[in-house]
Amino acid sequence: MALAISHFEALCGFMSPQEIKEVMIEYPELHPLLGDSEVKALLDMSWSKDLAKVALRAAFTRLMSADDNVVNDTVCKIVARLSKKDQMTAKEQLVIRLADQYPGDIGVLSSLFLNYISLNPGEALYLDANEPHAYIAGECVECMATSDNVIRAGLTPKYKDTQTLCSMLSYRQGQPNILSGVMINPQTRRYSPPFEEFELDVSILKHGESMVFPALLGPSVVLVLKGKGMMHQRHGKECLAITLMKGDVYFIPAGVVLILHSSLSSKKLDHPLHLYRAGISSAFLLTNAATHDFH
Repeated sequence: MALAISHFEALCGFMSPQEIKEVMIEYPELHPLLGDSEVKALLDMSWSKDLAKVALRAAFTRLMSADDNVVNDTVCKIVARLSKKDQMTAKEQLVIRLADQYPGDIGVLSSLFLNYISLNPGEALYLDANEPHAYIAGECVECMATSDNVIRAGLTPKYKDTQTLCSMLSYRQGQPNILSGVMINPQTRRYSPPFEEFELDVSILKHGESMVFPALLGPSVVLVLKGKGMMHQRHGKECLAITLMKGDVYFIPAGVVLILHSSLSSKKLDHPLHLYRAGISSAFLLTNAATHDFH
């Protein structure tokens, strides 16, 4: 899950069959890279969902495996054509930007198959494992389930493993899910994707403001993104006071109550206290606790 803390742009998941059909019509430069049979399959909108995945997998794998020189030539042709247009769509403008930042990169072409998402601060997108995505611009707070790999294939100077990426993708199609969060108290907004592994709480305390965060059933991590203040960790009769500063990160064990205070300030440029707390899904923990309650 990526939560925007500024205006944020991303590529995320494959577009719908109808949108990819339109790409095939609008970008004939792609046809030689994909091959006649792959293009025909993408243009055939009578697929079942399973056949759509087969067609998309074949076409995308062939695209991502194309010769570097052919890719570069195709990117140049597309950029030359788009640059002559009086008005460009947001996606066309993105293609021009990516081609400028990553000349001749296969990611410029693969972006044509992916959803282009623009988030306002406070909006979050989430996606399942094995979904293609790329963060284009802006700042975000990202939460990930435990993973032992990140597979890259484009828009990066780092090592690329194209074949592994193409083999592991789910090839699901459609728009990603966007969360706006739910207020759980006057200072805190909670983002709860439908995953067991994590949820994210964002607490913003004005200068001089305080709040109590009840103990959670599982461990969590707190990031201080802006501002300064104090945090008292209370567990039973023990209470630990910690000064909070921008950039601090703290591990909070299960069962610890947090008492938060935002510092007073006379400076107009000082930020309120912004805390981001990531922990295991509270719904999952409650369900799990109830399952194992043998009173």
